Amino acid sequence: MENGAHVGAQADPSLLMRPLQQVGIVGYGAYIPRYRLPGTEVARVWTNGLGGSPVTEKAVAGLDEDVTTMSIEAARNAVARAGIDPRLIRAVWVGSESHPYAVKPTSTIVAESIGTSANIQAADWEFACKAGTEAVQASIGIVGSGMGAYTLSIGMDTAQGRPGDALEYTAASGGAAFLIGPASEAVAVYQGSYSYVTDTPDFWRRSGEAFPSHGDRFTGDPAYFSHTLSSASKLMELMGTAAGDYTHAVFHQPNVKFPSRAAQMLGFTPEQIKLGLLAGEIGNVYSGSCMTGLTAILDEAKPGDRILMVSYGSGAGSDAFDLIVTERIEQVRGRAPSTRDYIKRRTAIDYATYTRYRGKLKD
Repeated sequence: MENGAHVGAQADPSLLMRPLQQVGIVGYGAYIPRYRLPGTEVARVWTNGLGGSPVTEKAVAGLDEDVTTMSIEAARNAVARAGIDPRLIRAVWVGSESHPYAVKPTSTIVAESIGTSANIQAADWEFACKAGTEAVQASIGIVGSGMGAYTLSIGMDTAQGRPGDALEYTAASGGAAFLIGPASEAVAVYQGSYSYVTDTPDFWRRSGEAFPSHGDRFTGDPAYFSHTLSSASKLMELMGTAAGDYTHAVFHQPNVKFPSRAAQMLGFTPEQIKLGLLAGEIGNVYSGSCMTGLTAILDEAKPGDRILMVSYGSGAGSDAFDLIVTERIEQVRGRAPSTRDYIKRRTAIDYATYTRYRGKLKD
């Protein structure tokens, strides 16, 4: 395996994360704001239109949108699909690297807005772009141990890039919410998961800084590819599967090239990653990247389809999940807007409007 992907000679079953009782996604929902900034517009301002763009366009939050408002929208979609009383939810967790408050949780606002009781656990999660899947791992543990019937895990961001930086082409807004519950009610059941982390400082933002810094090409091979390939290959080893056993696969999407290359290196075909590869149309929604891709897959998947989802978070780490779609998927689709509905609902903006919407001008 290239780029340092870790494949052990023997699969240690203790490395596989699998709860005592099977759990799955009982409801899911995405939210993508309507505004789109074309990559050509960023290039026009900073490179006189030269050099191209890693994405066609990216989604941009409006003046009245932030991680909280978008999380509420995605959460309401997830609850609507699940068809449950939100007062049964025992935890609400929001993963993001752009929470609107430095000191005040996003999760409590989301919980009250969707009508949960006050008798829940609520918290905000951080781990760069895999904050959302960190919350999913914890949700699987809560439900799988019997501590709670349902938990809500959200990955949502209004990602920022320094003006003129390469990130400005891709750093986008949006994300997804998963309502985790018992396998008997699930639209997709978790078969197992695996996490892989190291101290690899490829991307960071110190407290008080407005924009993140990154290690340029260092973010590729020793960071994204090493961790993504390691987690995906080890999970498949532990599950006894190969790329051909999956109908669909979705990876973290900082751009279009990285997940496409990772998929190819792992043996997946372009057809297997087609449904969930959204970066070219909406950019990199950071904590919601692979989760949003999974919602697009679930919008079209068939019962029995097997899905591999792999996140990546700078700093660095990766979570990999193996899921199988159930018959219930057919019952829930019409209860909330599809991910493609949000993608199609678009209004193009220019760079000046983007600068205003995202507060790019600093004193």
